[in-house]
Amino acid sequence: MNDKERIVHYAKDLKLGIVKDIIDDVVSDAVQNQWDYWHFLCELLRQEAEHRAEVRKYQRIRKAGFPQMKYIQKLVLEDMPEDARKLIPELGTLNFIKEGRNIVMYGNPGTGKTHTAIALGIKACMEGYSVYFTTVPHLLPQIREAKNSRTLQLLEARFKKFDLVICDEMGYVSFDKEGAELLFSHLSLRAGLRSIIITTNLPFTRWEEIIKDKVLCSALMDRLCHKAFLMNMTGQSFRVRETKILAEKLAK
Repeated sequence: MNDKERIVHYAKDLKLGIVKDIIDDVVSDAVQNQWDYWHFLCELLRQEAEHRAEVRKYQRIRKAGFPQMKYIQKLVLEDMPEDARKLIPELGTLNFIKEGRNIVMYGNPGTGKTHTAIALGIKACMEGYSVYFTTVPHLLPQIREAKNSRTLQLLEARFKKFDLVICDEMGYVSFDKEGAELLFSHLSLRAGLRSIIITTNLPFTRWEEIIKDKVLCSALMDRLCHKAFLMNMTGQSFRVRETKILAEKLAK
């Protein structure tokens, strides 16, 4: 076994995945540019470190559980509601995560709430934050199941540790009193500490339609909205707009 073969063997053994793939190119650059040993070693480790950082980004995205990939740069602000045009540039800095502030996006379906939430979540993953995406209709049964199986503390510990939690589709299902209490307790774990993004098709004046207990409803709104960014996403549905454009093209 020659020296190159030994290096590849050691790289595999030490799980230096990129080193074994780039060794020929780095050696060639070192010879051509007359690098000293320190620079040569530094370049090998730099490329390995950058590769690992890139892998971790996509691992965070995969673990977050996004239903689809959406990106901030793909948002057409000119076509979005006024609040979105004003707030998205600021929210894109992700300072709201550092400050532990929430975002509540409310408005009719099809105006970009979920797209915007996912886009912010993916950017957070790319910048090193841990993110969890769920829907309220999925989260509540998960909480109930954990309570029944006596694993609620484990679920709560996991829920609290994420830098950002996205709870999509608030308002699509109503809650009984127990469900409202469980959801309130669960979301309250992060209150004032770590960020939540809520998307809902209902304005606050209609939350009592899904949370029948007025006291709980008021308390939940208070917890979620305290120091939060409130984004009115009421506007024309993108899907309706696209359908109209397609119909106009077919009519020509």
